[in-house]
Amino acid sequence: MRTLPLSLFYLLVFITIGVASASQAHEVNISDHLPHVDVMYDSERIRIERIQDTENLLNNSFAKTSRKCPPFCIQPLKAAPGVTTVSELELLDFLMTDAKKGQGLLVDARTDSWYKKGTIPGSINIPFTIFISPDDDPVMIKIFKAIGGVPNAQGSWDFSAGKKLLVFCNGPWCQQSIRAIKGLMRHGYPPEKLYYYRGGMQSWQSLGLTTVVPKK
Repeated sequence: MRTLPLSLFYLLVFITIGVASASQAHEVNISDHLPHVDVMYDSERIRIERIQDTENLLNNSFAKTSRKCPPFCIQPLKAAPGVTTVSELELLDFLMTDAKKGQGLLVDARTDSWYKKGTIPGSINIPFTIFISPDDDPVMIKIFKAIGGVPNAQGSWDFSAGKKLLVFCNGPWCQQSIRAIKGLMRHGYPPEKLYYYRGGMQSWQSLGLTTVVPKK
């Protein structure tokens, strides 16, 4: 029997924006005036920044350029009509605004085996399989209520008070986040409240940005 993902309870407590002083100046910043962003993840303060070694190379599975297609085919830029595609800077801005205010969630839509290898700090893991579950699935119902959904008398959902969800998976060759987004929309989630980070873990790591390994 599936249970509610524990990471759903590790929501962001605070987010701070880094301002570099002369003594802590980065050689490799996130952007011109943004050296790092601090978030809470698994009850710990985590600093999102780029690896400072300019000779660093990926040496894990995300260094791979080619995977068998199907299923690992190149995904479209747009996940679905009305859904906004974002890059790393928009994702960080989302953490510093919507997530910080409790109005949005950064969702790692990958299955547990991928998630356990590492994720983006500040995210929660809700596997895409939950969003494509049957209408009466108890875990999906708990998740929908947790993100602001209200079941109505017609057996469908009202997400007018639902949180903004920024969804990602492994990268441009991964369909898990797109399947999550389409599953949400099938249940009535407004597309204007959904965001797609197409780059996913592949792009995140290729830019040397911080990842964390979940404790559980």
